[in-house]
Amino acid sequence: MAKRPPRWYFSFRSPYSWLAYRDLIDTYPDVAARIEWRPFWEPEPRLHDRLEAAGGGFPYVPMSREKHHYILQDVRRLAAERGLTFSWPVDREPRWEVAHLGYLVAADRGLGREYIAQVYRARWELGLDISDPLTITSIASDLGTDPRGLADAERFPAIQERGVAALLDVSADGVFGVPFFARGFDKFWGLDRLPGFVAAMRAAAADAKASTVAEHAHAPALASAGDFGHAGGCG
Repeated sequence: MAKRPPRWYFSFRSPYSWLAYRDLIDTYPDVAARIEWRPFWEPEPRLHDRLEAAGGGFPYVPMSREKHHYILQDVRRLAAERGLTFSWPVDREPRWEVAHLGYLVAADRGLGREYIAQVYRARWELGLDISDPLTITSIASDLGTDPRGLADAERFPAIQERGVAALLDVSADGVFGVPFFARGFDKFWGLDRLPGFVAAMRAAAADAKASTVAEHAHAPALASAGDFGHAGGCG
């Protein structure tokens, strides 16, 4: 089996995922550029049934009111420490497939990172409802792309299948919450584990560079002049 690349799972629903995103692009852009970005969201019943039929599952634990209130306080503190504008959104009837399946389409159009930036800004800085296709339509307009097929991505069977495949990756990696970072068999869960993931990524990059330098240092020197003939030998 081919070695899986380092990756992180993000969710537009999670404020900690938003903060991890900001830390990645603001503080650790070298690592952000070298990892795969994969979406994580709670599927609606139709997609959930298809996920289970494909052999996957989705971990979900309802949040208590006390935890919800704590997270609100905690995220306000963490955002203030980073100098970020923060607005807690009001989701009356959240449908997370709207924004997350839209991401798959945006990525196909080469706008994945730009879309993520706009959706996070809409939800966590402006307090907008990203479950509303009109919000995604506005984001598509800002990105200069056709909202058709993006704001209504959930309507298309091919995108639904892509969604099932994405959630199967969530299941296969044992992701139970976000932000979630994976490198080989090493897993890092939570905003406070991002520095550890970054350290592991940078150490691996340094080791790879040192190995390359060593290989070059021990490579036999080529003759300084002369005709080497054809690539196949005698000529």
